[in-house]
Amino acid sequence: MDGYAGNMVYADLSAGVVTIKPTPPELKLNYLGGRGFGIRILTDMVDPNIEPLSDKNILVFAAGPLTGTGIPLGSRYEVSTIAPLTGLAMSANSGGVFGWKLKKAGFDAAVISGKSAKPVYLFLDNGKAELRDAAHLWGMTTGQTTDAIMDELKDPSVRVSCIGPAGEKLVLISCIINEKTRAAGRGGVGAVMGSKNLKAVAARGDLAIKTADEAGLKAVKDRVKKKIEANGIAKGLHDYGTAVLVNIVNENYLMPTRNFQTAHFPEAEKISGETMAKTILKKPKGCYACIVQCGRVHEFDGETGEGPEYEPDWAFGADCGVDDLKMIARANNLCNEYGLDAISAPATIACLMEMAEKGYVSHPIRFGHAKGMLKLVEQIALREGIGDELSEGSFRFATKYGHPEYSMSSKMQELPAYDPRGIQGYGLAAATSVRGGDHVYAYMISPEILGSPEKIDPYLIEGKPQWVKTFQDLTAAIDATGMCLFTSFALGAEDYADLLSAATGMKVDAGELLKIGERIWNLQKLYNIKRGFSRKDDTLPARLLTEPLKEGAPAGQVSRIHEMLDEYYTLRGWDPEGTPTKEKLRELGLM
Repeated sequence: MDGYAGNMVYADLSAGVVTIKPTPPELKLNYLGGRGFGIRILTDMVDPNIEPLSDKNILVFAAGPLTGTGIPLGSRYEVSTIAPLTGLAMSANSGGVFGWKLKKAGFDAAVISGKSAKPVYLFLDNGKAELRDAAHLWGMTTGQTTDAIMDELKDPSVRVSCIGPAGEKLVLISCIINEKTRAAGRGGVGAVMGSKNLKAVAARGDLAIKTADEAGLKAVKDRVKKKIEANGIAKGLHDYGTAVLVNIVNENYLMPTRNFQTAHFPEAEKISGETMAKTILKKPKGCYACIVQCGRVHEFDGETGEGPEYEPDWAFGADCGVDDLKMIARANNLCNEYGLDAISAPATIACLMEMAEKGYVSHPIRFGHAKGMLKLVEQIALREGIGDELSEGSFRFATKYGHPEYSMSSKMQELPAYDPRGIQGYGLAAATSVRGGDHVYAYMISPEILGSPEKIDPYLIEGKPQWVKTFQDLTAAIDATGMCLFTSFALGAEDYADLLSAATGMKVDAGELLKIGERIWNLQKLYNIKRGFSRKDDTLPARLLTEPLKEGAPAGQVSRIHEMLDEYYTLRGWDPEGTPTKEKLRELGLM
């Protein structure tokens, strides 16, 4: 079996011991890699009753079998753990080059357990692995840490995945940053890393990544490359980045504004991808083997950086009532430097803005206050002033002040940049997501708004449970392969199956691929149930269920998730409480 590096590294930080073991064949067959590896290893190794910031939690960095094989957009890796923000078993996905380097260094995954007595970083180097002192790196930003490790190793080819001050200070909305600007962003994975005194994972190597059928793989690669290049959404992403969605979503009156009080931002054009291209954009940038290049390298007023992607552009923009693109870009850059989730941090600030405006919290910040917003980002990252309270996320913050209803979150994770009241399938996907408020575990925006693979009415609920289940299972499988989710705009399950078969030698068809995704989804769900989650948690904020939208085509709409939940559970083979039945678990080989 090829497509894999062949080994996994286990780093016990408490003992200071690093062990290398072959990647188990059954893990490859049943879970592929990436998110599949992470969730399987997590659920095998960690008692579901432990606290996320306990030294008994683990972190799994895992690439997929298609990561680094030269397949277009085959660049991703996942970080899996019990998330401190939500308490859920979760994975955070990131791109860039680190996933490729992880495999070139000789490893499909790095499994990190325990807690070091002092700051360390894990160095993976051409089949070898060691823990190195990181005391001199503690307190550095992610950019400073990356540069310092590259200087220390005297090698610009090394790639670094690390935390900034936010992760060190156990901020529950902190993330892990690789190559200075790419984020494993949700759930507070950076805090888990910080709780272990692990500053970074650095990877270097030039080991071969072999494939089972080179000629067959080349033929499939050529086919998918043509599909991606011909895809209109992919072209829009290249020309205007993910922020091409700003005008599209806003024109549909579905852009959450001022903490989801409305769904239309009159100043949206000022922060759009088109405006970005005309003003601050220096050049597009892609991850390893990317032919889309949706990344944005910007430059203005002597500053350089990357982004903002659509989500932080919306969150620091419309959600906080700010229409200054430069200030939004600065806020995004601060998140990258400090290692903050650039969705949860601004969404939590938006929550504060509304509560302050309504008099529930004494603070001068108001919607549209860009400078105050920037200051709050730093305060959150450093746990200074009110930032110490905001660092716990919007749900804990709003609850502390007696008004949890102003937290626009699901399972305590802040919702992203689409109003579920006018996108019924997306609302169901966000409510049932096994990692909390989310969009990329099932990107229902694709069929409901963008018309891919076909256009379906976003206001209707009929048929949506089946769409959501299919997208959730397919996305879990894509995450396990190491492919970028954006390929799904152009590719179908059969394309991924053909890529896997040629790369690994496994006989995978579209049905088996979806079954692997379903297995991952059910395993994650089952573990979350053991952690105390149930049907009552598959919901959305009351505002989205009871307060209708008032403008544009979706006026009068509320999210109707509770009308779809029973059908969704039935399609999943779960009981009325949302628990997988024994029959379903047997079918998936989970018992």
